[in-house]
Amino acid sequence: MSIRLRELIRNVRSCKTQADERACIHKECASIRTAFKDENNELRHRNVAKLLFIHMLGYPTHWGQMECLKLIAGSKADPHPLPYSARRPAVLMLVENSLKNDLQSSNQYIAGLACCAIGNISSAEICRDLSPEVEKLMVGSNPFVSKKASLCCIRILRKCPELCDTFLERIGTLLGSRNHAVLLTCLKLMREMCITEPAMIEQLRRHTPTLIAALKNLVLSGYAPEHDVHGIVDPFLQVEILTMLRVLGRGHSETSDQMNDILAQVATNTESAKNAGNAILYECVLTIMAIEVESGLRVLAVNILGRFLINRDNNIRYVALNTLHKVIAQDTQAVQRHRNTIVDCLKDNDSSIRQRALELVYALVNEANVLVKELLSYLLACDVEFKDELTQRICTVVEKFSTDKEWHVDTIIQTLSASTSFESEETVCSMIALITSTPELQAYATHKLYAKLADQTNQPVLLQLAVWCVGEYGEMLIGGVPAGVEAEAPDPQTVVELLTSVMRSPVADVTTKEYTINAFVKLTTRFANAPDSLALIHKQLAAYSCSMSLELQQRSVEYSSLLKLDAIRAGVLERMPAFAKKDRQAAAAAAAALAMDGDGPSRGSASELMAAPAAWNKNGLQIEFACTKDASNPSVTAIEASFTSAQPTPLTGFNFQVAVPKYMKLQMSPASSSTVPPSNSGKVTQTFKVANSMHGQKPVLLRIKIDYSAGGQAVSEQGQ
Repeated sequence: MSIRLRELIRNVRSCKTQADERACIHKECASIRTAFKDENNELRHRNVAKLLFIHMLGYPTHWGQMECLKLIAGSKADPHPLPYSARRPAVLMLVENSLKNDLQSSNQYIAGLACCAIGNISSAEICRDLSPEVEKLMVGSNPFVSKKASLCCIRILRKCPELCDTFLERIGTLLGSRNHAVLLTCLKLMREMCITEPAMIEQLRRHTPTLIAALKNLVLSGYAPEHDVHGIVDPFLQVEILTMLRVLGRGHSETSDQMNDILAQVATNTESAKNAGNAILYECVLTIMAIEVESGLRVLAVNILGRFLINRDNNIRYVALNTLHKVIAQDTQAVQRHRNTIVDCLKDNDSSIRQRALELVYALVNEANVLVKELLSYLLACDVEFKDELTQRICTVVEKFSTDKEWHVDTIIQTLSASTSFESEETVCSMIALITSTPELQAYATHKLYAKLADQTNQPVLLQLAVWCVGEYGEMLIGGVPAGVEAEAPDPQTVVELLTSVMRSPVADVTTKEYTINAFVKLTTRFANAPDSLALIHKQLAAYSCSMSLELQQRSVEYSSLLKLDAIRAGVLERMPAFAKKDRQAAAAAAAALAMDGDGPSRGSASELMAAPAAWNKNGLQIEFACTKDASNPSVTAIEASFTSAQPTPLTGFNFQVAVPKYMKLQMSPASSSTVPPSNSGKVTQTFKVANSMHGQKPVLLRIKIDYSAGGQAVSEQGQ
């Protein structure tokens, strides 16, 4: 005996184990098969409903598809709420005929169900065959059916894009409807047409006056209880109209001119006390910024975003900051008027708002408005995880927009002092380039940095800068105090002892000690008249000639030998020339790429990195890295590798592989060719990106592997 669907559900839920459930389902399936064999038409709809439930549980029900079709084709009206579920090609024609009959039904719910079935489960062939019937329903007198037909057309376009022209003529009729649901679905259909076929935008622009009139009626109409949302008349329809106007007006001045008045009315008449009004205003701002409107309207849009910034809702403030960051390139002056409000957002309790405000403040900085004071205030109060990134940004801003060199040095020192863990070879190179290229700044910078060194600073960048300046301009340090410096000039012995303490400091890394070894040997010519200091320098160099660090050991031994060559010592240890801008970029590229080995130079001082931008040069194969930083995310480095060969024969089967540490992520693109031309007659390029999750704390490190065949001999090389 057949049980009801409700009883089957109850029996399944009462099963305590999966085996009990399977037994219950198998027993019911056997009962349903028996009923189908007996051609019991009275209970067919009940059995099909149970099959659908069993199918939802994950059990096979394909053996009942024909019964579904018989039920759909039957004369009873009750089965129509069941889905159309035939799949075999032999029955698709019957399904199509059943759908067509339902589309012509006088019952709006049956016609609506047929539209849902066509849109959701029908094939492209059925959609093409039934699209004329759906098109007729779009312009019918029943708003419910018109709405369902319009939604069905959206799904049909996704399956059959070539039918876009078919529905174009019906848009005008749908836009003339007074039913808001029909208007809303019509606008959705228009957007889908524009996405499917961008050429449709030009033909749909003729409906712009109709859309403007509809939006004006919504804005100026009184209270409508059936469409009211917190005092706003149908905000969903208003938002959709504004979105469509943005699509139609983008890049078309004539259409944009028609929208000026209505956009001004929406911006000024919409109440912003509720979220519904804020949603409309936000969409209005996006539309104003996307189309070609007069400057006054753009200022009005930016002012709306400025009001959003003082809203209590964190989501609204975040949206405002995000949008201002996007539109700042279009009207920087209008955004600058809200600078103080944006800076106040740096004090917000929400970290995401602080981060967005920081990015916007960074974008607001220009020659006339260097917001370093505000950024420094935020640096002192921000979370530890943001300090390194913010420090890098402040250093970049100061370098880019500084007009006073002494202020530049003071600000960099103040910034680095506030971020004790920040490390950046790029910042070291930039500051060294500034100091070497500005003779009048050298004494001032050396005394300022020495003061920080004497205060026992632990900041790695400050340590390296101070040690480098002391070694390069030691005679200026002991010769007198420049204007603007309050401290007294130290004596040579004090300077050397201070550098000695840096070598013993547990916070000084190997790179800082390498800088200090360089400073020691430089001071042998700067402090030539201080024998006690020279003796201490020789002692330090001898002490590190047995260092566990191979780099420190090598430098100490080489420098000790150099000091014995009086004929060339003075020339080798003379001041470094001013860095050209081109050299600075090469240094940044080399520092961001990798620490080189093989025949390339070892990881060393800034001057070595500048002199060796090539990452690999061995057996005639040369690899150069061109590195660029992502402006929006400094932790991401894009690297373009160029491969050239000086060998007389081409390198075939060329394969370049890269591995990175766990704190980094790698994304590689394929190489332009698998064959490197001979005799430097051409090059092969390959790009890849690395994301450093510990940016500012750990450097970018790469391990490379190169495989190729040269003259029939396979070659495999590795390096880091």
